[in-house]
Amino acid sequence: MNKIKENTTQGWINGFIGVVLFSGSLPATRVGVSEFNPVFFTVARAAIAGVLALSAILICKEKRPSKKQILPLIIVSSGVVIGFPLLTALALQYINSAHSIIFVGILPVATAVFGIIRGGERPKAIFWVFSILGSLLVAGYSASQGISASSAGDLLMVAAIILCGLGYAEGAKLTKTLGGWQVISWALVISLPVILPLTFIYMPDTFSNISSGAWISLGYVSLFSMFIAFIFWYKGLAQGGIAVIGQLQLLQPLFGLALAAMLLHEKVSIGMLIVILGVILCVAGTKKFAK
Repeated sequence: MNKIKENTTQGWINGFIGVVLFSGSLPATRVGVSEFNPVFFTVARAAIAGVLALSAILICKEKRPSKKQILPLIIVSSGVVIGFPLLTALALQYINSAHSIIFVGILPVATAVFGIIRGGERPKAIFWVFSILGSLLVAGYSASQGISASSAGDLLMVAAIILCGLGYAEGAKLTKTLGGWQVISWALVISLPVILPLTFIYMPDTFSNISSGAWISLGYVSLFSMFIAFIFWYKGLAQGGIAVIGQLQLLQPLFGLALAAMLLHEKVSIGMLIVILGVILCVAGTKKFAK
């Protein structure tokens, strides 16, 4: 029993670190796509992370995935390496990062649903009460800011969230047999034959007009959002359960809004602090009643 409790606690710690690192993704992407072509930004971040992942695999002399693991890795790659980054980059041409965070608020529910479908998890009914309440708090706060919406941007974000939830759940399930950093590394490596050619195809004719901020954004999403964060995230999901640890994503929109305020100079209100407290309580509730 103590072993299980310790494993769950480690899952929450690893999951929290992953969420903190993920929180800068949308603000950084918003900065990046303001100067880079969104397709180039997407494939470039995956290519950079893929080269790092391949290096790690070769240095550690990791064995190749089994045939049964190839399809799940393709699903992970389609969801979190290509699908979510590309669709969010396209969406952020129509909406700003604060509006996109509305949709990240429903990511925990998407992850939990796919955790049930793909991982066979069965949380208690009250788990869904806290999960949905937390999502509504985040979405309600973001919507209350009076941000103008774009139907194209909204549809792209909904598709991105669906693919991301699937990629999270599939990766967590695979982590139990393949390992956390190995899952995202192989998912990145599998995508390289497609990603690398596209990087050169969509590469700008010149980089002279690209600011340092855009380059820093590309570096962040390549190193942290696409690689390091997943090492902690998948390990956390595998240790504590997909549906349970996935609720930590309720904190991601609030962290994201804080970063957006710093990077994009958006105002941080008292309401934001109140919502953070409410979301923390919801996360605590899902942790208590998850199983």
